[in-house]
Amino acid sequence: MSRVLVPVEVLDGKTVAPGLMSLLGTMDVTVLGYHVLPEQTPPDQARHQFEERATAALEDLSEEFRAAGGAADHRLVFTHDREQTVRRVADELAANAFAISGMTGDVDDLLVSLSGDVAVDRITDFVTELIGDRDIDVTLLLAGDPEAAADDRLETAGTQLREAGIDTNTSTAAGSPFDSLMDAAPTHDAIVIGEAAPSLRSLVFGDEAERVAAASVGPVLVVRRDQAPETTDP
Repeated sequence: MSRVLVPVEVLDGKTVAPGLMSLLGTMDVTVLGYHVLPEQTPPDQARHQFEERATAALEDLSEEFRAAGGAADHRLVFTHDREQTVRRVADELAANAFAISGMTGDVDDLLVSLSGDVAVDRITDFVTELIGDRDIDVTLLLAGDPEAAADDRLETAGTQLREAGIDTNTSTAAGSPFDSLMDAAPTHDAIVIGEAAPSLRSLVFGDEAERVAAASVGPVLVVRRDQAPETTDP
């Protein structure tokens, strides 16, 4: 079963929408409670001060995930760098995806972006497992230059989902993948995107997943790229 990491600012009273908990009912979930510290504050000091309260909140959230039908555990971190910590813990757990929480009720319509340099097979496999036999409609979106290879990518993914019994539509859009995704987002309850390779654009404008989440009301699930093992010279 795939594992999804769900980061939560646990000491700031943040929680997870019931709709996202229900959506992840087919997955193993790790709730990552985190608290970003001022640069001068040692993590051990914060842990000593806040660990008991934070752990109690995480236990409650994990129980809510289990009540929604999934398997859930939790982990607590005090950090100076949220993004680096989320990716480190995702690596340690071999998580297939991580969630950026957003407000949603029941998820009936899922928007799945196949745009850009993403691992389409991993996204399609993840969506198939995520939905299972539930009645959730999927829209596959491909934005950018309408090249033949891209068209094959869209149709192949659509065929795989339909063969799994998932009601699937496909959509193409010219122009910016980000703008196209945001245009389509309001008519869907949640978004699935792939983790893109780092680029100069992401360094200038920020991580694409965070930009999508900031511009969207609903939650965003980010399917991670295959984490190739490090190699050493003989």
